[in-house]
Amino acid sequence: MTRGLLAVIDMQRVFAEPGSPWAAPRYAEAAAGVRRLLPAHRDRTVFTRFVAPARPEGAWRAYYDRWPFALQSPDARLWELTEEFGGLATRVLDAPTFGKWNPSLAALAEPEGRLVLAGVSTDCCVLSTALAAADAGIDVRVAADACAGADDDAHARALHIMDLYRPLVTVTTVDELLAEAQ
Repeated sequence: MTRGLLAVIDMQRVFAEPGSPWAAPRYAEAAAGVRRLLPAHRDRTVFTRFVAPARPEGAWRAYYDRWPFALQSPDARLWELTEEFGGLATRVLDAPTFGKWNPSLAALAEPEGRLVLAGVSTDCCVLSTALAAADAGIDVRVAADACAGADDDAHARALHIMDLYRPLVTVTTVDELLAEAQ
């Protein structure tokens, strides 16, 4: 079975630092799962970053009215990948959207291939990416123990929702993915 493309979603300071309004409480646990997945996906890994748009439009205006701290340029510290991943990220895709399934990510995935998702936040950017990729016909695997949500309940609910999309989206574990890769 193919290992596919590993997309590490938004492992950024804004989601890692406890004082951030967007901190994912189990970020460190998700990071540990990501670290375990990386060797099996060597040159088939892409990191993504959520970044604010230069000028929010449509419903995004109300979103950034609620979260004005986030209206910072893409090179702002809060948007940096955390230190443990910054040096490992040879491919980084930025997007001002929750979902990272866009033409740039699609170009890296094999049309009949697999997309392995890990990162934050399960209940936002991971979920949005998984469903869009599944709609595009990609076999999506979500490494539940390499993801973290806004809180434990949101994480569990998002995993449940994604698992309803089987066989297009399969919620699995790092151990199961690594066993398949051998």
